[in-house]
Amino acid sequence: MVKAKKLLLKYADVFSSNDADIGKTGLVQHKINTGEELPIRQRPRSLPVEREKEVETMIEGVVKDGVIEPSSSPWYSPVVLVKKKDGSIRFCVDYRRLNDVTKKDSYPLPRIDDTLDMLTGVKCFSTLDLKNGYWQVEIDPKDKEKTAFSTGKDLWQFKVMPFGLCNAPPTFERLMELVITGLIGDACLVYLDDIIIVGLTFEEHLQNLERVLMKIQSANVKLSPKKCSIFKRQVNFLGYVVSEEGIRTDHPQTENRRCQGLVGSKRQDAD
Repeated sequence: MVKAKKLLLKYADVFSSNDADIGKTGLVQHKINTGEELPIRQRPRSLPVEREKEVETMIEGVVKDGVIEPSSSPWYSPVVLVKKKDGSIRFCVDYRRLNDVTKKDSYPLPRIDDTLDMLTGVKCFSTLDLKNGYWQVEIDPKDKEKTAFSTGKDLWQFKVMPFGLCNAPPTFERLMELVITGLIGDACLVYLDDIIIVGLTFEEHLQNLERVLMKIQSANVKLSPKKCSIFKRQVNFLGYVVSEEGIRTDHPQTENRRCQGLVGSKRQDAD
């Protein structure tokens, strides 16, 4: 494993060192094409008084991290709170009305079953996951105002791509296929911010991992060290447990499903 340690030290800068250490790539910008639609301003939703301080702390954090900025937008989407497994909360922005008037991006996502089929016979795995992946994609400046939201005191808008926008997945898949261009299906497989490195032998796996890390470094995106598993015989990938013995389903993560169609303030529980 000496070679593996040397490799990880060589590419240590691709792993996020703290919550504020979020990469920023210039390969794509997210656009929100609403055509000639007039701005949509929804009615604000009241937040529980006992949660106000917690939400305020979250806002301070994402402002400090450069994720959101003050806004004077005519657009407005409401905030809802979602309870996490540990009892704390995340705030989500409900972008469903905005999504209704957004022209859809038809860029295809990989079929999960096809992706899993390609893992048959592989003996060594590494999984990589980006640190707050969507936040590493900037919003087109002219579209920032469309992401505006409020927690009751001020109006904010995203500087980076938030969760919950209907075209965020295709934008992110397009980004990842640009980042890992030439390696997908050979050295690795990619589904949104989940990357799995493959190899029939340790040496082949080591070479493939370096090829992928080099691409990630060049694109100026960051990985979450807490969510990466390196040189394993068994890994979790896309809700499945993958090993050389085969593939079986993992326990579903219901919390993320509760936030479908919304935007998480931060993937605090994961990162």
